[in-house]
Amino acid sequence: MELIKQYDTIIIHRHVRPDPDALGSQAGLGEMLKHSFPSKKVYVVGEDDPSLTFLVKMDHIDDEVFNQALVIICDTANTERIDDQRYLLGDHIIKIDHHPNVDAYGDVAWVETTSSSTSEMIYEFYLKHKNEGLKMNDEAARLLYGGIVGDTGRFLFPSTTKKTLQYAADLVAYDFDRPKLYDGIYSVKDHIARLRGYILQNFTLSPSGLSIVKLTKDILHEFHVSPTESGQLVGILGDIDGIKAWVFFIEEDEQIRVRLRSKGPVINEIAAKYHGGGHPLAAGASVYSWEETEQVIEDLEMACQSNSK
Repeated sequence: MELIKQYDTIIIHRHVRPDPDALGSQAGLGEMLKHSFPSKKVYVVGEDDPSLTFLVKMDHIDDEVFNQALVIICDTANTERIDDQRYLLGDHIIKIDHHPNVDAYGDVAWVETTSSSTSEMIYEFYLKHKNEGLKMNDEAARLLYGGIVGDTGRFLFPSTTKKTLQYAADLVAYDFDRPKLYDGIYSVKDHIARLRGYILQNFTLSPSGLSIVKLTKDILHEFHVSPTESGQLVGILGDIDGIKAWVFFIEEDEQIRVRLRSKGPVINEIAAKYHGGGHPLAAGASVYSWEETEQVIEDLEMACQSNSK
C-alpha cells in the first residue's frame, strides 16, 4: 500500500493465456486504484483473449510509460508466464499470487497459497486498507467476483473456504449483472460444444484412474477450435466417476501444451518436470514431441497408483 501511494503511474500485469482470476485480480485491482486515486495513471496490460473481453479489455501503452512506474503482477507464479515482458522496464515490481512460490521474483512479494484465488487476495487487500483511502466500486466487485467464481469452479473446488464464501457474499451486494457474468464465463460456442462431445466419446481411462485426451492439430482443425479455445474444455472430465487425474495434450505449432487436473494425486510436481507448474490439483506444462507425452503419462500413472483415493 505504501508503494501504491508513492507512485503516480501503476501498470498491472498477469499471466499469458489468462483465465477469469488472472483478469479479475488484475483489472479488479486496477479499478479499485483508479477509483481510489483519480490523479494516478493506472493501466492493465497484456494480450486480449477474445473469449474473455466481456470481463475487461487491455490497455495499449508505449514503452516510455514504464519509466518510473510501479509494476504489479497478479496471479503469475513464474516470470516466464508474465504477459508483456516489458514489466522489466518498471521501477519497482510487486508480485501478488496464490500459486506455490517456486519463482520468488519481485522486489515485494505477497503469496498466499491457501487463498482460493488471487481475486480473493485483492478483496482482502481492500478490507485491510479501506481505512487508508482504498475504495471499492461496482465494476471492481464484478471483476473480483468473476475471478473468485472462475478459480473455485463456482465454489465447488476444495480451495473454497468459509472466507471465500464470506467475501463472495460481500461482493454480490454491489450492483452488477451476475447472470450475465456467469453466461460470459460458462457459455460456449457451438464448435466448442461439438469438440466437447468428441472428447466425451474418446477419452481413455486406465485402471489406475488416469484419463488422457490428445487434441492434435488435425482434430482442432476439424472442429475449428484454436489451441487457446481448447482451454475451455479441460474441466469437463471432473464429474466422471473413477477418474483420479486427467491430462489434455494440445498440439500447437512449436510445442504440445499439457493441461493437468486431479481429484487427489499431486500433479504440480510432475508439471515442474516439464517446464511448468501450478497448484497441487491443477497445473500446466509444455512438451515438444508426442514421445515426450508418454513420459508425462508414465509419471501420472505412478501418481495415480500411489494415491489411495
